[in-house]
Amino acid sequence: MEKKIKILAIESSCDETSAAVVVNGKDVLSNVIASQIDTHKKFGGVVPEVASRMHIEVVGAVAKEAIDKANITFEDIDAVGVTYGPGLVGALLVGLQYAKALAFALDKPLIGVNHIEGHISSNFIQHKDLEPPFVCLVVSGGHTFVVYMKDYGKFEVMGQTRDDAAGEAYDKIARALGLGYPGGPKIDKLAKEGNQHAIKFPRANFHDDASLDFSFSGLKSAVLNYLNSMEMKGEEVNKADVAASFQKAVVEFLVDNAMRACKIKKVNKIAVAGGVASNSCLRNTLINRGRENDIEVLFPEPILCTDNAAMIGSAAYFEFLKGRVSSMELNAVPNLKLGQR
Repeated sequence: MEKKIKILAIESSCDETSAAVVVNGKDVLSNVIASQIDTHKKFGGVVPEVASRMHIEVVGAVAKEAIDKANITFEDIDAVGVTYGPGLVGALLVGLQYAKALAFALDKPLIGVNHIEGHISSNFIQHKDLEPPFVCLVVSGGHTFVVYMKDYGKFEVMGQTRDDAAGEAYDKIARALGLGYPGGPKIDKLAKEGNQHAIKFPRANFHDDASLDFSFSGLKSAVLNYLNSMEMKGEEVNKADVAASFQKAVVEFLVDNAMRACKIKKVNKIAVAGGVASNSCLRNTLINRGRENDIEVLFPEPILCTDNAAMIGSAAYFEFLKGRVSSMELNAVPNLKLGQR
């Protein structure tokens, strides 16, 4: 009988404090998330210092709740997994120091996890039969990658953003339209009322035609220039049309590159991860393009698209199997690269 490896995972890279208990990388016994959205909403975005203080206030209680909901004790866990980058350095340090203290007190292995690898691993929880190799599109507020997953823990970055992440662009355009924070869900909702062909916004072109990189700063500037132009002319802005046209430009860029990656690597499976994976336009467009190209498209459920500890527990398990454990000297690495150890 396969031994059940229980990982207690901690995630605190941005503005969610989360703890989860995950068995063998795929079965979630608990996944507790304390969100700070209501606090940061009034500032129009995440304030790092505020996020760090709020993590300090709740991390212990969140971990205890995760243990209780899993119906186990702290002594029952086999290892402690924790995000150590990338992310906000102060926020990362809170979760990391708590995890290190817990692992030391319980005499359990400590496993540092790359936050982006965690997002990718969320698909192993949702789709338990999923195995590498496959292409993964990682799209969130801070990250945009096209990744080829060769094997568990082995990644090849095929493309990444050269400036803003897709989710960051969503937030900035939502702010310009007066929609508030977080911008992604608000633009996605408003876009359903608009005409995506109303305004033709540009897409970045690189000199290297083979590049699978992204750039959203030019698109963002084009939308802002359009809004300023309409204001100067005294013309009314159809916000729904702007939202729909902007979203179309973003989504088509993401989908085109993901499909090209599958063709290059000769795989017929795309897994999507990150907060923007919940976007209805992205989901529908990818699924339709996948059908046209005989490519299976997989998404985690929305709770696994957000920053959460279950995905960290999944990634930690595969690190644990490879014997990759961390020392108590593990430090936060805010700019940690995918695949970097």
